[in-house]
Amino acid sequence: MAFSFSPKYTQDIPLENLTSEQFLVLAIEAAKKLDWNIGYTSETGFLAYTPFSLSSYSEEVKIKIEEGNAHLKSECTGSQLVDWGKNKSNIESLVSTIAELKNTTTPEELSRKFDDIKPTLISKEEDLLNQPPATTKENVTSFFAIFKPTKGYFITPILINLNITIFILMILSGVNWFLPETESLIKWGANFRPVTLEGEWWRLFTNIFLHIGVFHLLLNMYALLYIGLLLEPHLGKIRFLSAYLLTGITASLASLWWHDFTVSAGASGAIFGMYGVFLAMLTTNLIEKSARKALITSIAIFVGYNLLNGMKGGIDNAAHIGGLLAGLLIGYAFIPGLRKPNESNKKFLTIGIMSALVLGVCIFAFKKIPNDIPTYDKKINEFTVNESLAVEVYSLPEGTPKEKLLYNLKDRGIYYWKENINLLNDLETLNLPDAVHERNQRLIKYCELRIKSYTLLYKSIEEDTDIYNDSITYYNTKIENIIKVLKGNL
Repeated sequence: MAFSFSPKYTQDIPLENLTSEQFLVLAIEAAKKLDWNIGYTSETGFLAYTPFSLSSYSEEVKIKIEEGNAHLKSECTGSQLVDWGKNKSNIESLVSTIAELKNTTTPEELSRKFDDIKPTLISKEEDLLNQPPATTKENVTSFFAIFKPTKGYFITPILINLNITIFILMILSGVNWFLPETESLIKWGANFRPVTLEGEWWRLFTNIFLHIGVFHLLLNMYALLYIGLLLEPHLGKIRFLSAYLLTGITASLASLWWHDFTVSAGASGAIFGMYGVFLAMLTTNLIEKSARKALITSIAIFVGYNLLNGMKGGIDNAAHIGGLLAGLLIGYAFIPGLRKPNESNKKFLTIGIMSALVLGVCIFAFKKIPNDIPTYDKKINEFTVNESLAVEVYSLPEGTPKEKLLYNLKDRGIYYWKENINLLNDLETLNLPDAVHERNQRLIKYCELRIKSYTLLYKSIEEDTDIYNDSITYYNTKIENIIKVLKGNL
């Protein structure tokens, strides 16, 4: 059972008494017999893709013939960590099928079949088999290579290093490495509607590089590594980076639009965006035909699983969907320029148009997305001031004249409790989370009980009687119970 970033199995076998042409014919015939989809073919080998099944996302099988030996490799095309022995089984099936065909096919038949396929083979001079499309994962040959920028894999490691560095800095500053507190995330630049819409627009960008715990970081970096190795060689540095940032910002905006009171952070929105870009490219002939089906299947499973998993709660699916849709749009916008790689003006024009579009959507959303939390906070501050004025009667010294006590109970106390009820009723018209509306209802009940208590206390003082004491005690007990509930919900 292989276990690595991209599970694979390799085996070298000698050609023995076969020529390279004869072995190539046998290998191609064996792949067809195994019902593999043969794609790239050259005079020195070929690429084939196994069928999708419940036990496999489809593997890429590569045959390279050189110096009297055949190098056979089967590698997973999906993002799985474990292949459960599937790659080894593929190579064993290929080797045994080649042996069977060798025993039943004459040298003359092999020569004739090679002559039939020869016109379709890529010549040795133009052979790209050492670095064909969809096999760029070979850039990562060791663990440390993940973090090292190289040709065709330059922006991805920089993004990975940046995400990890920011997480380490958060930990060093005292942020919990396993489950950071909400306040810590907001301090470091997480996306949160009440503050983002209050002028801190940069949070749409900064939250892309924050993560809510080490497992969140590791999962996202693995997904980024996988899609980066596949996609960056096709897009190039500038397109890849611009697509990552634009889809990440769009994902943040989608989260802002959907969630009233949720703190959002993580690279997953941008990563979903890159999967969207690649999905768009896979619907065209920019990717080698035989590789498309395997890659589409793998990516569709990744996207579908994560979207379904996000429905459980605690996961920002709005950002995932927003990033994915933005990625599809950007991916299709890139296609004309990718078809004509020498026309750099088309590349920069497309990036400029997409950037302007995202900026325009951000400006529109900032004007249209309701942000009533700051208004709520302002009103609650008014509530607190009114409450302090209403309870001043309890701070009056002993011997305070009766008229002053009555004035403070009725014209200040009851008056400000009623003002607070009016203020809270106004807050009910705001777009607030359900939990805040529930709290408002408790505060209204609290004020109503205060009014009843003050009214009875006013009568007790005015009539100079104790007959209202039990009722006053009853209301005060209910007031204390509501205060406990309110404090418990803070």
